[in-house]
Amino acid sequence: MLVRLSPEHHNIAFDIAYARADNVTGRPIYVRPDAWLVPEAEAALLRAVALARAQGLGLLLFDAFRPLEAQWALWRAVPDPAYVADPRRGGIHTRGVAIDLTLTGPDGAPLDMGTDFDDLTSASHHGSTAVSPEVQRNRALLLGLMSAAGWDFYMNEWWHYQLFRPRRYPALTDREAGTAMMPAGPECP
Repeated sequence: MLVRLSPEHHNIAFDIAYARADNVTGRPIYVRPDAWLVPEAEAALLRAVALARAQGLGLLLFDAFRPLEAQWALWRAVPDPAYVADPRRGGIHTRGVAIDLTLTGPDGAPLDMGTDFDDLTSASHHGSTAVSPEVQRNRALLLGLMSAAGWDFYMNEWWHYQLFRPRRYPALTDREAGTAMMPAGPECP
């Protein structure tokens, strides 16, 4: 059901944030830096890669499929539905239809987006004027590329994109998805 993404096959760079301790939980959530999507989302990602490459740009991936166990870890750290989906509702990443990413320049360095990934403030919202005009252009460029590739966006996070009608896919635990991203232990609270 889910397709494993790879930097080589998908022509994207990886910086899987939840496989490191420097994320909003303060500890690694995933046991390895892995990324998975449903086939429809993988196809949309490949379209976005092609659009970015045509402009001499690249994509840097922060997160994709997020098992329900990981969604619970994020919710326990930040129980704010403006930024973290309540896992009792399943969330969007838990369905393999959402992706968190940024644009990179010709040198491979991320473009300035004004805030870090997972900056849970209004400065990270699409359309924020609290960031410089250059940052607004970079965000608009990312939004345009992703929209043209068939992605919808989440207003509060410049990095988050998802398929339209995401809830037609089921929310999955790590075991159900077969991704082995989570440490051994209880599945969900």
